[in-house]
Formats: sequence, C-alpha cells, structure tokens
Amino acid sequence: MSDDDVQRAAAAIRRGEAVVYPTETVYGMGADATNADAVERVFDIKGRDRDKPLSAGFPDVDAALAHVVADDREEAFMRRFLPGPVTVVVERRDSLPDALVAGKDRVGVRVPDHELALDLFRAAGTPVTATSANRSGTGSITHPSQLSDEIRDAVAVVLDGGTTPGTESTVVDPGRGVVHRRGAMADDIEAWLDEHAADA
Repeated sequence: MSDDDVQRAAAAIRRGEAVVYPTETVYGMGADATNADAVERVFDIKGRDRDKPLSAGFPDVDAALAHVVADDREEAFMRRFLPGPVTVVVERRDSLPDALVAGKDRVGVRVPDHELALDLFRAAGTPVTATSANRSGTGSITHPSQLSDEIRDAVAVVLDGGTTPGTESTVVDPGRGVVHRRGAMADDIEAWLDEHAADA
C-alpha cells in the first residue's frame, strides 16, 4: 500500500465515511469514532445491533488516554500489552459518543500491532472505530478478497495489507480484573491480572 492510499482512507474517515483496514487479527472497519453519524453508518453497514458497543482504535496509548479515563493499574496494563491483539475496556470520556458504546460508560480500546493500521490512525487524527469488517453473523475477514460486495460498495477505501492471522483479540477489563473474551495472549494477560490483583 502506498502512503497515498493511507491518506485517501484518512481523508474519508475525516469526511464521516467508512474504510476497511488490516490489523494483526482480522480486517477492521474504520470510521470517525467521535462522530455519532459516522458510527451509526458502521452499524448500518455491518447490520449490527445498536446495543452491541464498538471499540475505538488509536495509534498509541497516549492518544487513547486523551479519550478515556484510566487509573494507574489500567494504564500500566495498557502500556504492557499495547500495541497488541488486546481490547482494553476502560471508562470513556465525553469525546466518545453514546452511539459508539450503546450508552455505556466504558469503551474498548485497540492499539493494533500493525503498521498499516497505526499509519491510518495517525493520519486520520481522530479515534477510529475498531470492529471487524464483516456483516454481523458472518465470519471475520482475513483478506480483502473475502469482503462481501455489500461492504465493499459501502466503504470509501479498502486498504489491502495481505492476509491477516485471523485470531481474535482478547477483551479484558483490567480495572475489574475480568477477561470478557479469551483470544490472543490470553494466558499472559491472565498471569498479569493475577500478579497485579493485590494492587486493586
């Protein structure tokens, strides 16, 4: 992928459109996570229930901390495991709209360990939705050739990063010591939570 492609995708995100991008797990669908209309568009494209929150992607932990509230334990966890195939659930700030998180007070944070995704997030200059680029109820996408015509037609740009591993991220709320979904690195994460349980 050329830098021009990344810039085109970033510009589309800033316009409120959706794009498809690779991560170290599966392909994601990205839109401006601070723009409620753009977030609603992602739900529409995916056919996803509005009561299922979306995560937000950031280029690094510091960028995430501008949009979430993390205590020392949560920040320590983020700095240990991000970038990486982990979705970290923490309290959101008001910059992230209710539509993103189904009105809940917590949000999943993703900092993918994938240079193309991070380049996109940096170029977009805004939090980007981090949800799989498939219609709800269908399999995750590990290569752009698997994208449904429906999704391909609905997004502005598809960034082709080749085949992705296809593993799911581990979803964890480190503040509460809860693993919501075991995926990549789950054993390491559970060990960290056990080791730091006394700090809670």
